[in-house]
Amino acid sequence: EVQLVESGGGLVQAGGSLRLSCTAFGFTFADYARGWYRQAPGKEREGVSCISSRDNSTYYADSVKGRFTISTDDAKNAVYLQMNSLKPEDTAVYYCAATTGCNVINYWGQGTPVTVSS
Repeated sequence: EVQLVESGGGLVQAGGSLRLSCTAFGFTFADYARGWYRQAPGKEREGVSCISSRDNSTYYADSVKGRFTISTDDAKNAVYLQMNSLKPEDTAVYYCAATTGCNVINYWGQGTPVTVSS
């Protein structure tokens, strides 16, 4: 069964850090560009970060550049998102995804909530 399982979300104060993890089951995650997306209450889902399957080049949304870092562990079939200097506007449900070219979503995770208090 194909599955993406996220963990690591929670409640943190502004300025704090969290590390999200996402493990793939039933397929080889490294065959896809791996991405993180988020959806804040009342807003559309947006791309946060993505890492290419071809050359490990990375993409970050302007709002998170310099604060978030995406990484992978192919041996664990996993992708991570290190989030530092968190702001209340980072509050959202965070989803990982296996994508084609960071544009077409092939598989979604179930999401993990992140709440940043001021």
